[in-house]
Amino acid sequence: MNKSKISLICKILIALLGVLTVILIIKYLPNILAVTVSLDKFRNYIISLGSFGSVAFISFQILQTIIAPIPGEVIQVAGGYIYGTTLGVIFSTIGLLVGAVIAFYFTRFIGASFIERLMTKKNAKWMVDIMKSKKFSAILFIIFLIPGLPKDFLIYIAGLTPIKALKFFQILLLSRIPWLFVSASIGSNLHCGNYISTIIISIISLVSFVLGLLYKDKLINKLSCNKNLKESFKINQFNSVN
Repeated sequence: MNKSKISLICKILIALLGVLTVILIIKYLPNILAVTVSLDKFRNYIISLGSFGSVAFISFQILQTIIAPIPGEVIQVAGGYIYGTTLGVIFSTIGLLVGAVIAFYFTRFIGASFIERLMTKKNAKWMVDIMKSKKFSAILFIIFLIPGLPKDFLIYIAGLTPIKALKFFQILLLSRIPWLFVSASIGSNLHCGNYISTIIISIISLVSFVLGLLYKDKLINKLSCNKNLKESFKINQFNSVN
């Protein structure tokens, strides 16, 4: 089978998966949001599924990565709350990676024009600047690493660039896994009643989040070859708040 046929099959499969995902989201999103508002409620739901619980949990993480209807931290904390730190990280990582693969190849194969139209909006200009940077990989790593910055849509953006898929997924995993451990650890300690540990980890996470917000512009601007990146990134953050 030649490369063109393989590419066509991949495009068809991704398109079908995308259609199926949209249908399921439209039908079940209210139920999904209702289940995830409480750690105990989410845990009881996953456990009630028995041996399919881990598959359902991973599916929640995939959905969050692709569409982001709920904050990723909620799912990741819940992973630790349900399965403990180690399994919580493993399941969250699998879901994150599968979701990222779907989003990345959706853009690269069939969704480029759709993503490009979204990026023509004024508050998406900073993403265009990032794509044009000679240090795109380093900037991507920093944005993925710093808590609180918009991450999931950048997976789609990466699909528009020449970055090699393997390199991109390495960057994604290296930058996200530390915080998956933090989130799962918080959930695990909450479930075990280790509130002091939970408070300490949460304070460290909060400090990291604040420092990230304070210094993100300097870091990104320093690594970028585009002088307007810092300003456009600030504009986007202002618009997203308002």
